[in-house]
Amino acid sequence: MAAPEDLPDTEQLVVCRDRPTGLVAIIAIDDTTLGPALGGIRFKPYPSEAAAVAEAQRLGRAMTLKNALADIAFGGGKSVILASDAIVDREAALLAFGRFVARCGGAYLPAADMGTGVEDLQVVARTAGEVSCDDEDPSTATAIGVHAAIEVAVRAGDVAPGLAGVSVLVQGVGHVGAALARLLAADGARVLVADADAGRAASVAAEVGGAVVAPDDVIGTPCDVYAPCAVARVVDDATVGRLAARIVAGAANDVLDHPGLAGELAARGILYVPDFVANAGGVINVRALRDGWSPERRAAALAAIGTRCGEVVHEARATGATTLEVAEAAAYAKVGRARPA
Repeated sequence: MAAPEDLPDTEQLVVCRDRPTGLVAIIAIDDTTLGPALGGIRFKPYPSEAAAVAEAQRLGRAMTLKNALADIAFGGGKSVILASDAIVDREAALLAFGRFVARCGGAYLPAADMGTGVEDLQVVARTAGEVSCDDEDPSTATAIGVHAAIEVAVRAGDVAPGLAGVSVLVQGVGHVGAALARLLAADGARVLVADADAGRAASVAAEVGGAVVAPDDVIGTPCDVYAPCAVARVVDDATVGRLAARIVAGAANDVLDHPGLAGELAARGILYVPDFVANAGGVINVRALRDGWSPERRAAALAAIGTRCGEVVHEARATGATTLEVAEAAAYAKVGRARPA
C-alpha cells in the first residue's frame, strides 16, 4: 500500500444519485484489508461534486490509517452527502443513502460524522442493514482520546509536566470540542474557545471558565496547544507561518492541507500530533460497543492513544522524520503485513 502523492488509490469509489430525493453522495471505501471500512457520513455543502469526491477519498485514507493504528480490525472509508436545496426530505434522502450502503455488501460500515448524528444513523440502518453504532454518541470517547494525546504532547513537547496552567485553544465546540474543553478545564488548563457560532462559543467558554477567541483570530492567537475540532485542512501554506501555538493536536480530520506542512511545523519547533493518532477514540468506542468490552478495557484502550502519541513523538525525534511520516509508516506497515502474500 503506497502513500498517496495526490489523491489516494481508493479501493472502491461509489457515486450515489437518487433523483426522487435529490440525494447525491460519495462513498469512498479506501481499504478493507483489516476489515470492513469503518468511517463516518459527512453531510455538508460542497462547491462541486469533484470537491466532495476528493474529500471523501482523503478522509477515507485517514480512516484507514486511524483504524490500523488503533488495532481494531476495521478498514477505512468515508462517505459524504452533498447538502443542497434539492434535498427537501432529509429522512427520505438518508433512507436512499442506506440503500446504496447496502449495495456495498458489508464493505462499508457507516458512522456519525460532521453534520450527522445517532438519529441519522438510526434512519440509515433501516435500509443499510448495518451501521457502526446507532445508540451512543461517540463524541465523548473521541474527546477522551484527544485529551490523552494532548496530555502526553504537553510533556513530550517540554511545555509543562501536566495540563494545569497550559493554554489550549479549542477551535470548534460542537459535541467533541465542547467535551474536550470540559476535560481540559477539569485538569486546570486555561481554555480558549473559538466557534463559527458565537452563541455556542460564549456558552461553552462560560461553562469552563474560559475566554472566547474570534474565528478569524485563531491562527495568530498565542497558545500552548491549538486543538482544531471542526473543519479540515486548517493548516495550509497561508496559515502555517502565522500559527502561534507550540503544539497542534485536535479532533478534526485531515488537519494539514498537504503532507509537506508537517515538515514546516517541525522546522518551526511546533509539535504536530497527526489527527488520525489523536482522534481515534470514536472508532475505538465502536469496537468496544460491538464486542461488549468492559468499561475498564474501553478506558485502557482510550488511554493508549496517549501512549501511541508518545511513541510517535519519540521515534520522530530519534530518526529525524516528522511525526506524520512516523505515524503513516506504522499504519501502512500494519496494513501491509495483513495483506495476503
